[in-house]
Amino acid sequence: MPSHQIQTRRRTLTTHHHHLHRHQSRVSYSSSSSFDPDDHRPRCNCAVAIDPEESLNVQISLHSLPHPPPLPLPPPLPRPRLLRPVPRQPLPISPSDELDDLALLRRASSPSSPSRLSSSSRRPKIAFLFLTNSPLHFSPLWQRFFSASPRHRRLFNVYVHADPFSNVSAPSDGVFSGRFIAAKRTARASPTLISATRRLLATAILDDPANTYFALLSQYCVPLHSLAYVYRSLFESPRFDLTDPDAAGSHGVRLRFRSYIEILSQSKSLWKRYTARGRNAMLPEVPYERFRVGSQFFVLTRRHARAVVRDRKLWLKFRLPCYREDACYPEEHYFPTLLSMEDPGGCTHYSLTRVNWTGTVNGHPHTYQPPEVSPDLIHRLRASFSATDRSLLLLRLTKLHGKKFCAQRLRG
Repeated sequence: MPSHQIQTRRRTLTTHHHHLHRHQSRVSYSSSSSFDPDDHRPRCNCAVAIDPEESLNVQISLHSLPHPPPLPLPPPLPRPRLLRPVPRQPLPISPSDELDDLALLRRASSPSSPSRLSSSSRRPKIAFLFLTNSPLHFSPLWQRFFSASPRHRRLFNVYVHADPFSNVSAPSDGVFSGRFIAAKRTARASPTLISATRRLLATAILDDPANTYFALLSQYCVPLHSLAYVYRSLFESPRFDLTDPDAAGSHGVRLRFRSYIEILSQSKSLWKRYTARGRNAMLPEVPYERFRVGSQFFVLTRRHARAVVRDRKLWLKFRLPCYREDACYPEEHYFPTLLSMEDPGGCTHYSLTRVNWTGTVNGHPHTYQPPEVSPDLIHRLRASFSATDRSLLLLRLTKLHGKKFCAQRLRG
């Protein structure tokens, strides 16, 4: 090939290579600081240049980049659904206990069970029913109460239901000796207290046909009056129940007997208590307008005691578990509701047990402490009688640091 053709060929290749190189993007890096091996933060100042022939002329600097926009807030969480609360696990009533009670209740409520007319006693008696889950700290005081009136010693009976899982020992002598009945486990604010009360009533009905009044007490109860006064008020005084003017005949003789049980239809917590098992759980047997509340402690006639042990329908409702622990007190609901539905006119609608609800703690009434207990307290409570407050008993007294001290402090 001639020399002038070789030179022309070389210029063509050079021009082609130059144009090819210009079509490539070029990236240059320049460092604005020296490299520190112990500093791992980026120190470079990088720039990227795009060929202007591609109609792009962009320069990007890492130091000039704006902060990224903040991430959007997550959407608000949905409002939690009001789930149905898990019911408190009540003390279970075993099938065997239920069958035992059913057999006892059937015997006490059967037409062949002993009645008042079959009694060999010429005078009616009072059955004192003690429901306890702790020792009878006031037994010396009750012993004195029952022994102070020799004329009335055969006019009462004593029955004690003591939780077998508690540390309660039966006295070997005195009025409580041999008076403990077959008992089952109990717990506060549970249907077991209804079962225990019905057990006491059924046992007293079967034990002595002369039992005419049935007074339910707790281990914290103490008497405000003598046994003679209590007996005379219940059976002989025609003016003791001032809410029943028709009870006294023309000759001042009591013509009829009513049960002393508190029955309340107006209460701030009535609806909450009614729906403690669920809004419609008590229907159709117990509509809201017939639901009642009241004190757990009462004095029932034999007729009403038999109505309690005969009931099956309402018991199946009130033994249901509750979903509101703060409103579930079956023992304060069952008896007022049942007797209000059975015989409202045969009840006084007030109790003979005096309770001080000032300073209540966790649903418990006020507990009188040793400095508060004096003869003056007893006299004040005796003098506070009214048409709907005929207290014969005082509920909720402290142990007073000893049995002997208790009896001495309450003397008079």
